[in-house]
Amino acid sequence: MTLQQLRYAVTIADCGSINEAAKRLFISQPSLSGSVKELEDEIGFDIYIRSNRGIVITPEGEEFMSYARQVLDQYTLLQDRFLNKTMRQKFGVSTQHYSFAVKAFIEVVNEYGMDNYEFAVHETRTEEVIENVRFFKSEVGVLYENDFNRKVLEKIFNDNSLEFIPLFDCDTFVYLWSEHPLASKEEISIDELADYPCLAFDQGIHGSLFLAEEQLSTYEHKQLIRANDRATMFNLMIGLNGFTLCSGIISEELNGDAYKAIPLKESEKMTIGYIKRKGISLSNMGRLYVEKLSEYKKYAYNR
Repeated sequence: MTLQQLRYAVTIADCGSINEAAKRLFISQPSLSGSVKELEDEIGFDIYIRSNRGIVITPEGEEFMSYARQVLDQYTLLQDRFLNKTMRQKFGVSTQHYSFAVKAFIEVVNEYGMDNYEFAVHETRTEEVIENVRFFKSEVGVLYENDFNRKVLEKIFNDNSLEFIPLFDCDTFVYLWSEHPLASKEEISIDELADYPCLAFDQGIHGSLFLAEEQLSTYEHKQLIRANDRATMFNLMIGLNGFTLCSGIISEELNGDAYKAIPLKESEKMTIGYIKRKGISLSNMGRLYVEKLSEYKKYAYNR
């Protein structure tokens, strides 16, 4: 069974006549009939019932045609994408839950436009950020390192032919609802947070403290709630006066102005950076995205 035979069979079905199909395919009628007969012999049933008035597709032939059309459609897509050079350039980013990383992505999309490009952004777990870059689903992965997770993450990166490029350092902030009882303070201590639930992003069954997105991941919080997305985090902040620990670099344009980032007294240093495939240069869009990320250095608070 060949693609040519499938194309012949589909064309006959579309034309309703072997003779008309032969004209459309620019081959002789005997050659076309012979090729389809070889196909029928191979699959073990007649695709058509032939008569002087044309052809009638058999029930088995109808089922065969549905599969044949799918194969030909997929082959056409492959040709268009990889042979005819009509595919749109792709650019993908994976990131821990950072609104500024999403905002930088939006700025790249706005600059390039969407007519000739295919974009993807994945705000997801740490493990998936790494996997997405490893398997080329994303060109860039945004995450952080600190003194606690650095050795473990660097080993993971090295084992998967990835490299981490630091962008800027920042301190730890408490991110909470603007109506939270502690929202008016200029600085918050970890003891003051004891009566409020700490919100952490769930890292799944394979998660570990080294993959946590929040600073002070080894600290035993009195109350802890795990969530999967930022929208849920915001709801928990308002409904339960919850808080999370973050870099302090936020995008009010995306998150709104109902939340505040306040310095944590017991701050840990974190290095925001990105991972990419080792030995592979970034595309033009990748370089632009990194430039956009680097601009957020001016919002990083360092003591």
